[in-house]
Amino acid sequence: MPNIKVMHFGLGPIGAAIVKQVAARPGFKIVGAIDIDPAKVGRDLGDVVGLPKRLDVKVSADAAKALRSAKPDVVVLSTTSSIKKVMPQIEAILKAKIAIVSTTEELSYPGYTHIRHARQIHAMARKARVAVLGTGVNPGFAMDALPIALTAVCERVDRVVVNRLQDARIRRLPFQQKIGAGLTTEQFQKKVDDGSVRHVGMTESIAMIADALRVDARSHHRRDPAEAGVGDDLERVPRGRSRLRLRDHSGRRRLPQEGAGHQAAHGSISGVAETYDSVEIEGSPDLSMKIAGGIHGDVATASIVVNSISRVLQAAPGLHTMRDLPLPSFFPGR
Repeated sequence: MPNIKVMHFGLGPIGAAIVKQVAARPGFKIVGAIDIDPAKVGRDLGDVVGLPKRLDVKVSADAAKALRSAKPDVVVLSTTSSIKKVMPQIEAILKAKIAIVSTTEELSYPGYTHIRHARQIHAMARKARVAVLGTGVNPGFAMDALPIALTAVCERVDRVVVNRLQDARIRRLPFQQKIGAGLTTEQFQKKVDDGSVRHVGMTESIAMIADALRVDARSHHRRDPAEAGVGDDLERVPRGRSRLRLRDHSGRRRLPQEGAGHQAAHGSISGVAETYDSVEIEGSPDLSMKIAGGIHGDVATASIVVNSISRVLQAAPGLHTMRDLPLPSFFPGR
């Protein structure tokens, strides 16, 4: 098979991690890179992402020009969490008739909260005859695709509870800032009120599970500060819970409750001695899964993007999610 030609759009910490994986795997060829940061534009991509070798690809700030000249098979889009903000970039890529794999959290399951944008993207992708996918570790796997896959062995599901507890010290700086690490209680609450401290993607994950189980969903989110110990210091960090009541579309069956919890802290959260990802399913049979130490969010996000590229290139034109795309697995390249 010929090499898959990849263009990278957005070279922040996650974008850079994806570049490193693509550069290391056979079967891929990096043909372009786009970023608006003046400190990155014009430099070799290998130098920008911290590789010990040059990639002979210059970073460009002109997306339209770069897309025309490079002619990639797929664009990896890693610029923002907001589907509204990323729309002009998606439009430019689809105008060039190129497939997309994106880390935009709100693109992971946009048909629930961003219906108009989802319809627009789906129509543009079908017209361009390419596929589009929003994915990542969370949303995209740990709190949606993974629990959905586990229900495949159940004859009945009464309740689903998903929890994700992380130590943010091993995560990238933007993630630490996003969860409000180090803020006072008053500063934390102010950022909760203005929406700058939140877990983007929780609603999308809940909607994906609800649709997979053929139930209606109403979600309720709560974000509270928790204390985390780092040596002798305490930091305020968010401890969020999301709950929803589920009812099937016929109105004849109800799932009592699904819970989704995401906690992230610098160090250990008070009263919690470990980090982990877990899924509890009550039904027939009951299932309990716990990943000790948890899934490393940054490594896993980059990995699932790279491992999904071949699936997206094989998919039918249109907007896809991790629920309808064939289950990805590690893709060695060749």
